[in-house]
Amino acid sequence: MTALVAPMPGPMPGPLPFVVREAEGDEVVRAGEVVAAAYLADGLASERYAARLRASRERAQAGRLVVAVAADARVVGTVTYARAGSPLAELCQADPDGGAELRMLGVLPQARGRGVADALVRWCVTRARADGARRLLLSTQVEMRAAQRLYGRLGFTRRPDLDWTPEPGVQLLGLQLELPAG
Repeated sequence: MTALVAPMPGPMPGPLPFVVREAEGDEVVRAGEVVAAAYLADGLASERYAARLRASRERAQAGRLVVAVAADARVVGTVTYARAGSPLAELCQADPDGGAELRMLGVLPQARGRGVADALVRWCVTRARADGARRLLLSTQVEMRAAQRLYGRLGFTRRPDLDWTPEPGVQLLGLQLELPAG
């Protein structure tokens, strides 16, 4: 199978120009490859879950598939945004008043530390506010320390009542960001 994600040279020094927007055309498939590559690089996905991460066409149909696209047209990061009622909004089903959910955030290892994940999460926050959501929910694996630091900087707080285990050996922590009206 040919890789859809072109390898980037090692860690890239300096700024990484990119734009964040909903995926278009073949970016939909590339987004799935990027998030799977990110999780696999960190040892955070089984092959079964990696196949689910690659299923980006389904996410694009059931929610909003968002990408960070570098100046050279490479997809370097992605996230899925879903509203309550979407089959992707697992936490919103447990918290029907939640309104919106952030899922499957991933950034290529070579593009990390460059603001890509921050920009993707902020896109979701802005969208949730525009949608009138009262809070934005997400799950993060216990091992995802860098992601948890990012979420904390952006104001997300723990919701232990939303913790869950999707498969043996995978513990997810529930987080929320309150989105005051107005």
